[in-house]
Amino acid sequence: MVGKGCHPLTAALYLKRVEGRARNGTPIRPATVSARTHAITQLDGFIDQGHLRADYHDIEDFSVMHVVFEDGTIADIFASEIVMGGVHNWLEVCANNHRAVCNINPNTAMQTYNPHDAQFDDIYVVEKIGTKQGWAPTAPDEDHFTGFPQEIEAFYRTAAYGEPVESNSALAADCISTIYSAYVSSEKKGTEVAVKAF
Repeated sequence: MVGKGCHPLTAALYLKRVEGRARNGTPIRPATVSARTHAITQLDGFIDQGHLRADYHDIEDFSVMHVVFEDGTIADIFASEIVMGGVHNWLEVCANNHRAVCNINPNTAMQTYNPHDAQFDDIYVVEKIGTKQGWAPTAPDEDHFTGFPQEIEAFYRTAAYGEPVESNSALAADCISTIYSAYVSSEKKGTEVAVKAF
């Protein structure tokens, strides 16, 4: 949860903050969370085929969080270290007036087909992909698509012009508190746990 789940969780927390501010001037915060974690690659029956990282010893390799917000809406967060095909981060919003799917990483703005892996030996395709043969979500500007330049620009605009901080310490505190509470829930076999406010 802490290694990979923090990314989609923070996106969901951010969107609910924006929604709350737009509706009534107050962010909508996480209220409760229930979670499960698993160490699939450490199971006695797991057969290591050499395609997945299997040397995790002190942390889970799969997790799921069910977050309930103050307004009763929910976010389900799945995080795994054992998915083939490289990084797979996406956010799907299902609302009462639209549905949106955002492919964060890999971004699917550009895709390439390569019939022979060796043809792309000296070409960077995308982070953590296992093979360059076949279809690949090729990143023409990976930093841009993952938002790194925009993140730095937002910081500079806040420092230089006093613009409000979008990803502030309150958002960070909600993320850490939700993840910590999710680990407490997982320890209790998925029992719902309150998310403390800071």
